[in-house]
This record gives sequence, C-alpha cells and structure tokens, in this order.
Amino acid sequence: MKKAGIIVLCLTLILGFQSMALAKTLKIGTLSPLTGPYAQDGTDILQGVKTAVAVYGALKGYDKVEVVPGDSACDGGKATMAANKLINSGVNVIIGAYCSSATEPAQIPIMDAGIVQITPASTNERLTAKGYKYFFRMPPRDDVQAWSTVQFLEKKLKAKTIALIDDKQTYTAGLTANIEKFAKEKNIVKVIAHEYITPGDSDFTAVLTKLKRINPDVIYMSVYQPEGSKMIQQARKLDMSSTFLSEDAVFHPKFLEVAGKNAEGVYLTFAKAPETPERDEFVQTYMKMWNAKAVGSYAYYAYDAGMMALAAIEKASTADADKLQQTIRDNTWTGVSGDISFDEHGDRKIAHIVWLVKDNKFVPFWDPITGKDL
Repeated sequence: MKKAGIIVLCLTLILGFQSMALAKTLKIGTLSPLTGPYAQDGTDILQGVKTAVAVYGALKGYDKVEVVPGDSACDGGKATMAANKLINSGVNVIIGAYCSSATEPAQIPIMDAGIVQITPASTNERLTAKGYKYFFRMPPRDDVQAWSTVQFLEKKLKAKTIALIDDKQTYTAGLTANIEKFAKEKNIVKVIAHEYITPGDSDFTAVLTKLKRINPDVIYMSVYQPEGSKMIQQARKLDMSSTFLSEDAVFHPKFLEVAGKNAEGVYLTFAKAPETPERDEFVQTYMKMWNAKAVGSYAYYAYDAGMMALAAIEKASTADADKLQQTIRDNTWTGVSGDISFDEHGDRKIAHIVWLVKDNKFVPFWDPITGKDL
C-alpha cells in the first residue's frame, strides 16, 4: 500500500509538471563566459545545463524547456547586461555565472526580479553572505578551499614558506587573502611573497624568475585556466624546484591537455568525485552529445543545477520563485557531484580534497578533513 502511494504521488508530480510545462514553455537561463579567455569554462556550463534539459526531458517525456544563454564574459558590466536580458526574456531560473566578479554584480538585478539563481562555479564567500534567499551555490566556498589548502601545506607537505600569485580578480584574490589569513593564524606556513599578474596574460617569466630567486617551498597559483597551464609550462622551463599548488579553476581537462608532461606533480584542490553509475552515465551522455573527449569540471555542477531546478519545479508544481527556493532548500537532491543540500545561506555542504597530476591524470591524493591519503 505504501509503495502504491509513492507511485501515485510520483505520477501526480510528473503529470502536474507536464501539464504546467505544456501550458507554458519553461525557460532556463544560463550566465557564463561564452567569449573571452574563459569561454571554455562558460561553454562547459552551458552544455552541462543543456544536457540536463535533454536528459530530464527524455526521462519525463516532454520537450517544453528552453535554454536561454547569456554571455557574462567574466566581466561585471557585461554580466549585468546579460542578466537583464535574461530577465526581460522571461526566464524562470538562471544558472550562473562563472567568475565571482561577474556573479556578484549580476546578483542585484536577478534578486530584484525575484528569480532563483544557482551558480555552478562562483566561490567567493560574499555571494552567500548577503541574505539573498533566491541564491544558491553548487561548489564549496573560497574560505573552505583556503582552509583545505593550508591544512595540506602544514600537515602533508610540511611546508614552511609559500609564495602566492593571483590576478586581483574577486575569486583569485579572495582565495589568496584567505590563505594568508589562515597561514597567519596557524603561524606555521609563512607567506614570503605575493605576486600579481594581469588577467589574460600569457608571459609569466618575470614573476616566476623573481620567485625562483626566493625559492619558496610552495608556489600557489591562484589563477584561471588557461593561465594555469601556461604558467606551469614556463615554470618547468626555468627548472624551478618549488612545489606547485593550484585550485578548482585550474582543475580542468584543458590544463592537462595544454600543459602536458609539465603538469606532472602539480597539486590542486577540488571536490571529491563520487563513483556512481549516474555519474558515469552523465559522462557518456555528455561526451556523445557534444562530441567531447572529456567533461569540463564545472559541467558537472551545471548539470546538477539544471537537474535540480527541473526536479524542484516538478516537486513544487510551479516555477514561482518563492515556492521554488523553499523546495530547493527543504530537500536533499542526488547529483552526479554528490548529494546536494543547502544551509540557510544557500551554501552547499561539500568539501575539497587534494588532487595530484600523475601520468597526465587528476588522481585523488589527500583528504584535508581526515588528514589521510586517498
């Protein structure tokens, strides 16, 4: 009797969603850099959402969902204009953006319009500190990542000195600021240099040569990709002896492809990848749909954001923002990036692990929570 009740409930939800969808086409907006140096990550996000719409539509037997792309270009002004275009087009949900420096200003018109926004990539902690009830974040925050990084420096690498590199953007500078903060609090790892590059630069020889003379135990690359692969290529040419450590923006198949053997031995922080049949199915579907050799890191989060948004609309039987955000907040969702639940700020309960590049692959290496090798 209980099982029959569950089946009836599921059928009711599906039929209710199909009826709503057929009456009016749902519009899922995306906000990501489709032009500029980070267009690969932006395309990953767009394709992740489109994959979710295709998979969910095939499961439920409808096709009344439209994906409306917006180009943030990782620029605050352009992101705001793109957000306003999405709002005017009548989107029900917005998934994006990528760079925190684009997401933060775009939040204002999106929240004013009363639209649920789910970022699959932006990690600066300010984004969820403002009390925006319609805003949700799929990846872990910068302060969480910085904490994991300092744990690794202290407990696994036994590093005494570190040099930081960032490009002064909201994400990259936020990470290095948090690393400096935690390192100072622990009083074990000393920051002996902090260098800066310009977004979009391709020649880092001057900065790296300076750091080679200082010779820190670790050099932390708080940059985006493709800067990450170019930087490590140049570091290897200079025969630098420091250990290189980076973050989630560099954790991308393109880093391995472009850097090649130069990436060997680089450490990175990124959330642990669950080994599930659903994740494997997504990878196969994504690669087939987009004729891709690999799946970009943020495509997983974008896919989960799309699937969760559609499932929440189905469960709530409406795309009304107030009911939708409450439904998202009140439930735990199963995704290819793991179980998804949010705290009162819209942050997800998820942590990082440390990965090592070995044989041109990202290999799980160390868990900052347990302090154990993986």
